[in-house]
Amino acid sequence: MGSSGTTSAARVAELERQLATSEAARIAAEARLAASEAARARSEEALARLERMIAQLRRDKFGSRSEKASPDQQHLPFEDVEVAEGMLEAASEEVDKALGDRKTSPRKEKRNKGHLPAHLERVAQVIEPDSTLCPCGCGEMVKVGEDRSERLDVIPARFRVLVTVRPKYLCRSCDGASHVQAPAPEWLVPRGLPTEALVAHSMVSKFGDYLPFYRQADIYRRQGIDLDRSMLANWSGRAAQLLDPIIDHMINMLKRSDHLQMDETTVPVLAPGTGKVRKDYLWAILRDQRGWGGTDPPMVVFHHSRSRSGKVARDLLKGFAGGTLMVDGYTGYDSLADPKQTARPWDIAYCWTHWRRRFVKFGQDTPSPICEEMVARVSQLYAIEKEIRGKDPETRRAVRQKLSKPIIDALLPWLEARLQDLSSASDLARHIRYGLKRWDGLTRFLSDGRLEMDTNGVENAIRPIPLTRKNALFAGSDDGAETWARIASLIGTCRLNRVNPEAYVAATLRKILDQHMQSDIDELMPWSFAE
Repeated sequence: MGSSGTTSAARVAELERQLATSEAARIAAEARLAASEAARARSEEALARLERMIAQLRRDKFGSRSEKASPDQQHLPFEDVEVAEGMLEAASEEVDKALGDRKTSPRKEKRNKGHLPAHLERVAQVIEPDSTLCPCGCGEMVKVGEDRSERLDVIPARFRVLVTVRPKYLCRSCDGASHVQAPAPEWLVPRGLPTEALVAHSMVSKFGDYLPFYRQADIYRRQGIDLDRSMLANWSGRAAQLLDPIIDHMINMLKRSDHLQMDETTVPVLAPGTGKVRKDYLWAILRDQRGWGGTDPPMVVFHHSRSRSGKVARDLLKGFAGGTLMVDGYTGYDSLADPKQTARPWDIAYCWTHWRRRFVKFGQDTPSPICEEMVARVSQLYAIEKEIRGKDPETRRAVRQKLSKPIIDALLPWLEARLQDLSSASDLARHIRYGLKRWDGLTRFLSDGRLEMDTNGVENAIRPIPLTRKNALFAGSDDGAETWARIASLIGTCRLNRVNPEAYVAATLRKILDQHMQSDIDELMPWSFAE
C-alpha cells in the first residue's frame, strides 16, 4: 500500500510537471504569437506607409501639387481632342457649302464678341460691294446700315532700330568759334545696342515668364538678330544694378510692417570650381494687407542664402519692427519667437492650409472618415473667411469670434479623442499631433483681424521661382542667385500691384538714366507707376 501510494504521488507530480511545462510552452507560444501579430501589424503599417509615399511621389511627379484642382489642368488632356474637333467642324462646314441649299443642323457658335478689351487698337477693314447701282436702273443706292464683326489679331514681336540724331550747329559769323549740339542721352549700355524697353523685355521674359536667355536668343535669331545669351545676361545685370536702390527702399519699407508672411524654396546654384550644382534657398517675405483693407501696398522681397537654418531667418528679419509672422510648420522659424535668440521676438502664426493638406494627401491613399471630417470642418472655416475678406480688422475679428471660434473649440477635443483611438506610430496620428503641437499659432487668427488663415499669399508669390528654376536649370554663381532674388522681388511686387512689369522696368530705367532724384524714390515704386 505504501509503495503504491508513493508511485501514485510520483505520477501525480510528474503529471503536474508536464502540465506546468505545457502551460509554460503555451504561454511562450502565445507570447511569440503576440509578438508575431505585433510585427505583422508593424509591417502592414510600414507597407501602407510606403504605398502612400509611392502614391504621393507619383502625384508630385505627374499630378497636381495642390489639393485644389485647377480647371486648366482638368482640361489639359482634352486639348488635342478639341483640336481634332475643330478640324471636324471645318470639314463639316466645307461639306455644308458643297451641299448648297440643303438644310443643316445649326451649330453652337463660339464667339467672344463684346469681350475684347476697349484699349486695343481697332483697324477697320471696310468691304464694299462691287457695285452700289440699283440693278433696276434707279441709280445709286443709299447706305441704311452696316454689319460689324470683331476678330482678335496679333502682330508678332518685332524689332526696330531707333536712330538717335544730334544735329550740330555752327555760327559762320564767328569764324566757327560758336557752336552748339544737344548732349548725348545717357544709355544703359554706353555705345551699346539695347534700349531700356529691350532690356526690360529680356529681364521679364527670364525672371517673370520663365524663358531663359538662350531660348530668347533663339527666338531673336528667327528675325535675323544675333544676340548672344551672355550679352542678354550682361544687359540684365546692368539694369539690376541701376534698380538696386528701389529694391533697398522696398526692404526698408518692409521692415516697418508688423504683419508679414514668410516662406522659402530651393534654388540650384553652380558651386565655383567644382562643376557641381549646390542646393541653395530663396526666402520670401510678403506684406499683403488687401485681405483686411490695409492702406500699405502689397510687396514681396526675396533673399538668397546657402542654408535653410533658423539663423538665416533671424538674420533676414534683423532690424524689423516685429509683430506677427505667418509661416508654415518648418521648425526653423521657431527661434524667431524665442527672446533668447531674437532681439524682437515675433508672434508666430501657423498656416491651416499646410495642416489641412496632410489630411487631404493621407485620404487620397487611405480612405479615412477622420480625414473626411477634418477636411469638412476646415472647409467651414474657409467659407467664413471668404465672406469677410476685404472687411476691416474689427469686423473680421468679431465674425471669427462668433462663427469660427465655436468650430475650433469643438475641433480640439474631437482630435484629442481620435488620437486616443489611433496607434501612436501611425501617420494619421502624426498628422494630428502636428496641429496640436502648433495649436496656439493656428488659432492666433481668431483674435487678430489683420491675420489670414494661411500662407497662400506668399506661396503664390513664390510660385514663379520653381518655374524659372525648372527652365533655367541653375544660377551660375552666388551673385547670380542674389540678382535672381532681387529682380524677382521687383517683378513679384509688380504682379501683386497689377502693374505690367515690362512697362514698369523700361520706364523706371529711363527715369533713372535721366537723373531722377534719389529723394523722390517713392515715385519709382511699382505701386506708384501708371502706364
